[in-house]
Amino acid sequence: MDARFTDEQDEIRRTLRDLLDKRCGPVELRAAVDAPSGHDRALWTALAGHLGLPGLALPETCGGVGGTVTELALACEETGRALAPTPLLATAVLTAPLLLALGTGAQRAGLLPRIASGRLTAALAVPGSALATALALTGQDRSGQWAGGGRAGGVQARRAEGGWQVYGQVDQVLDGHSAELLVVAAHTGGFARSRVLLFLVRGDAPGLTRVRQTALDATRPQGRIQLRDTPAELLGEEAADALAALARLGDTAAACLAAEAVGAAGRVLERTVDHVGRREQFGRPVGSFQAVKHRLADAYVQVQAARSAAYYAAWAAAAPGAETAGALALAQALEALRRAAAEGIQLHGGIGFTWEHEAHLYFKRAAGDELLFGPVHRLRARAADAAHVFEEAGT
Repeated sequence: MDARFTDEQDEIRRTLRDLLDKRCGPVELRAAVDAPSGHDRALWTALAGHLGLPGLALPETCGGVGGTVTELALACEETGRALAPTPLLATAVLTAPLLLALGTGAQRAGLLPRIASGRLTAALAVPGSALATALALTGQDRSGQWAGGGRAGGVQARRAEGGWQVYGQVDQVLDGHSAELLVVAAHTGGFARSRVLLFLVRGDAPGLTRVRQTALDATRPQGRIQLRDTPAELLGEEAADALAALARLGDTAAACLAAEAVGAAGRVLERTVDHVGRREQFGRPVGSFQAVKHRLADAYVQVQAARSAAYYAAWAAAAPGAETAGALALAQALEALRRAAAEGIQLHGGIGFTWEHEAHLYFKRAAGDELLFGPVHRLRARAADAAHVFEEAGT
């Protein structure tokens, strides 16, 4: 493994950071969060048009840049650093890889170039609150019970004249209220022979109702979608293994989420170090006190270790035959972000607890991501199970 970044990868980071510094400051961030879509459409157009961000990990034949998970993770690190409310996670990390892996030739040709150009945003809708289970981050459920198990509840799909119809409700869909395309996981085949398939639902399809939800992390907007006999198109072939595709996606998504978390952790730690270097108490900078130095040094070591783990996980996700490391890297990154954000709130003193300061946004990002993709102890337990850590020799 060559741990050095290429000139192109360094340029992606540098250019993206410069753009976000100019276009996603505290004022712009709060304005985007308050917008109906939950993100700045002009910023997304700039990220897609100038940098090709949504197509970084898509092949050139599909209109993408032809990069790997590493490039996408580096981009996520920079958007995490700015807490940029963009459709990057929902569209490029969680949805586009499924379209690429399972889609028919016509579906890939019709959808992926539009995603790569930023003209189409997409979201993955998984019933219940089991996104982490569906992605095999906190458990492996080959039965698909997380999608409703064929019983009442969840999302059901049935054949209709000329195609398929889906019926049900999904409460926590990242960018689900604004995405122009939904990839919906649904049960089909009845209770006895039910299985999970993925379906494409247009954002303007009849029978689809969407509303934005109030989320703990406002920079990560979520929507509730209701489907009432909504026309849908099967993603790929009926024989495709949707559960296996979701599990493969999980490791890639975890690597990108880990990189995003360490970007946020690094930024809040930088701001805290700058603050304690300027803030004076008892006639000297707060940062000169040994206890403060120790706390920040411990947080710095934790963030750097998490960054290394995230980079390795991104490399491993793109390397054939490499061991999966996404869940473990995500657990380490979420802990580092929570630690850095907590130190930031405390060491900023009274201002750190206010709504006007940005410190609480980083803490909410850590807590919100752990609710969606964790918790940390289950991420670690899943990684240990996958590596057979606790199995006795010879069993």
